[in-house]
Amino acid sequence: MNAIREVIFYKSYFDDFFATLTDKAKDKIDEVLFMMTVLERVPTKFFKSIEGVKGLFEIRVEYESNIYRIFCCFDKGNLVVLFNGFQKKTQKTPTKELKKAEKIMDEYFNEQKIK
Repeated sequence: MNAIREVIFYKSYFDDFFATLTDKAKDKIDEVLFMMTVLERVPTKFFKSIEGVKGLFEIRVEYESNIYRIFCCFDKGNLVVLFNGFQKKTQKTPTKELKKAEKIMDEYFNEQKIK
């Protein structure tokens, strides 16, 4: 399969989250990230825009009874930039995680302007 998108990690935010997971949860996240690279249209079960925050998206992963979310954005068309991730424990996305993702996204785009 040919890659449609490229997925990159911004700084160590994603890696720090990923390191805390079990091997099986990591495998499931890897599967979903692979889907992100090869599918023209990623199902909303796995990928959704965040309402009220322009340009911010979440990658949605379920494994066993755990739900994981990884915030990301697009850059240069087909580049998916991963930010922070967390294990979701309530129906609503925690405001703290959302604010953190917004801050990281702003930081990323500010750095891109400098380059």
